[in-house]
Amino acid sequence: MIRFTRSAATLTFALVLSACGIFGGGDEEQDFGPITTAIGVNGYLWSATLDTLHFMPIDNAYPSSAAIITDWFSTADAPNERVKVAVYFRSEQLRSDGVKVNVVRQERSDGNWLTVPVQAATALQIEEAILSRARVLKIEAEG
Repeated sequence: MIRFTRSAATLTFALVLSACGIFGGGDEEQDFGPITTAIGVNGYLWSATLDTLHFMPIDNAYPSSAAIITDWFSTADAPNERVKVAVYFRSEQLRSDGVKVNVVRQERSDGNWLTVPVQAATALQIEEAILSRARVLKIEAEG
């Protein structure tokens, strides 16, 4: 349980920091193009999600699927734990209900990966980090 708490805290800390731009990526000028893509995914939410999850390997990031799905991610201090994040886009507008996050966590036991519960607050914290970053991107683009 201590290992889970430590890993959850590490993941949450990394997500919050990445949303703030501390890990870089915010210094170069970027062109986000239209606010909404041709198939209805909000450009700010899309870019904010990629920024927020930049430290995780991306498995699927196609606007046509209206989802960004990471590959499994483990930290060095908890190699027998891994997480996978899926972000689904539900709106063309920059709104709090425009993005939905699902997190799956697994632990290795006897060489097998077993799915274990994730605290509900984890997905909400990721959603908040994405929304905060999207708001910053919008303000920067309008400024």
